[in-house]
Amino acid sequence: MTYQRRLSLLLLLDSAIVLFAIYVSFFMLNPYVVKYDWKLLLISSLSLLLSHHVFGWIYHLYNRAWSYASVRELVVIVKAVTFSILAAGSIQFLIQQDVYFRLLVITWMLHIILIGGSRFSWRMLRDSYIKPKTDKKRALVVGAGAAGAAVVKQLQHSEDSDLEPVAFVDDDVKKYKLQLHGIKVEGTVADIADVIFKHNIDQIIIAIPSLGKKELQRIYEECAKTNAKTKILPLIEDVMTGKVSVSEFRDVEVEDLLGREPVELDIQSISEMVSGQTVLVTGAGGSIGSEICRQVSKFTPSQLLLLGHGENSIYQIDMELRKAYGTRFEIVPLIADIQDRERIMEIMSLYQPHVVYHAAAHKHVPLMEYNPQEAVKNNVIGTKNVAEAADIAGVGTFVMVSTDKAVNPTNVMGSTKRIAEMVVQNLALTSPTRFVAVRFGNVLGSRGSVIPLFKKQIQAGGPVTVTHPDMTRYFMTIPEASRLVLQAGALARGGEIFVLDMGEPVKIVDLARNLIRLSGYTIEEIGIEFSGIRPGEKMYEELLGEDEVHSEAVFPKIFVGKSVLEEYEKVVQLIEGYETFDREYLREFVLGLANHREKELLEVAR
Repeated sequence: MTYQRRLSLLLLLDSAIVLFAIYVSFFMLNPYVVKYDWKLLLISSLSLLLSHHVFGWIYHLYNRAWSYASVRELVVIVKAVTFSILAAGSIQFLIQQDVYFRLLVITWMLHIILIGGSRFSWRMLRDSYIKPKTDKKRALVVGAGAAGAAVVKQLQHSEDSDLEPVAFVDDDVKKYKLQLHGIKVEGTVADIADVIFKHNIDQIIIAIPSLGKKELQRIYEECAKTNAKTKILPLIEDVMTGKVSVSEFRDVEVEDLLGREPVELDIQSISEMVSGQTVLVTGAGGSIGSEICRQVSKFTPSQLLLLGHGENSIYQIDMELRKAYGTRFEIVPLIADIQDRERIMEIMSLYQPHVVYHAAAHKHVPLMEYNPQEAVKNNVIGTKNVAEAADIAGVGTFVMVSTDKAVNPTNVMGSTKRIAEMVVQNLALTSPTRFVAVRFGNVLGSRGSVIPLFKKQIQAGGPVTVTHPDMTRYFMTIPEASRLVLQAGALARGGEIFVLDMGEPVKIVDLARNLIRLSGYTIEEIGIEFSGIRPGEKMYEELLGEDEVHSEAVFPKIFVGKSVLEEYEKVVQLIEGYETFDREYLREFVLGLANHREKELLEVAR
């Protein structure tokens, strides 16, 4: 129906309602009078008809979508009718020098009932007969608060949504059996399985914006007991800024189920160190390095140097940052190998960075078991080149990205990272540059993470392969890891090893089960197979050695250890002679060197 036709229809309808209300009011006041006061009836009818259309236009009674009418529209109708009656009364007084209060009061009541009924009848008709329901998925909303109510309202009014909310659950027992927008609160989170069975639910929507990671994990465990798919409300800041709609739900990600709240940063100290400075990131095209670049960019350095060996990955992060930040600061892509000492010295001397984040390294455990020389060349000698170049160039802060596998290492990769820590700590003893290392566990979604492998196996129909049912690891997200690197640089005084409190370790098999469920499959459909522990792998990882553990954090959820090194000549011996060692001897040498910890002493960073 065109706007003109719709407007004409509503004007005619409202005119008929006004005249009908006036006549009925006269009849109710004078039911036995044969002859009416036609002058009074004419004045009342014309004055009310005129005033109704005026205030109807003012309050937009003729261009509202009445199929979605709510209490707000009812309030508008009451306002328009009330002002219409007051205006009609004023006109009566001007013409007749009298106001017929009883007539106007009865007309006011009939007017509201008839105008409101004419508008809301279309919504009732639409909801009851026109609105299709058969093809919609039945949804359970977890959380009967403001967000949950907003979700239900939008789903009920959205013609594009394929979801029909049928029940709430909420842990607030005071809300039990209450109704929001016609939907009843059926129980608590513990009742999710029963509610899904009772109402034949297809999908679960978690609608609690303030939900913490541990609480989300608890709710998801209840959801995972059912076959219903689980979605979660988008981030509240994205809803508030208009990036997404409240009904644009996202999948629950593995990162949501780590059960650990993200570390809060000291933004001021990071900004003071990075803003307006030249910052160099090695391994800038990798998972961690590229995220460090993204995080650094938020603080607007004067110059950001993207150093990496692979031109394609450097090209991608370069283009991404240029698109996001334009010309707010200078971005310099640098293709270089950290094993090329002269090239690294040249870059450091030319650009004179204030901060260096060293993320370039070989990180794959089984591969480094077969290639120990490459691990030494890249992780030890490459780190030595970058660190010594930073020392010579007078860099203010040097942050090395390390790993939990450097603690009591049983593999070449972890051992070379521990030796790289020794190189950095040795320089910290005499250099004005603040040299520090940052350790964290496995990073979800990085190139070496099990998550991409599991996803490929699930897409292929399974099975998902796990090395051992008791294999455990610490996990964190790429943004968390990168933020920790930035925070460590701001806390650095020289020689520290910073470690994030990563909560409880997670069993790899539990991670696999969660990922299978999040992908919309059952464990039985995909299957899990145990392939056996690979060369160099440990059953569990540590973040600090027993002699490094300190009970107090130097920053919320961040701990620090500090080792006093002796016998550094063995590191020099490795660097000078590794090319003459055969593979097995080299492997044993780096393992022995990395685990020689008798003379290391823990000191609290002061």
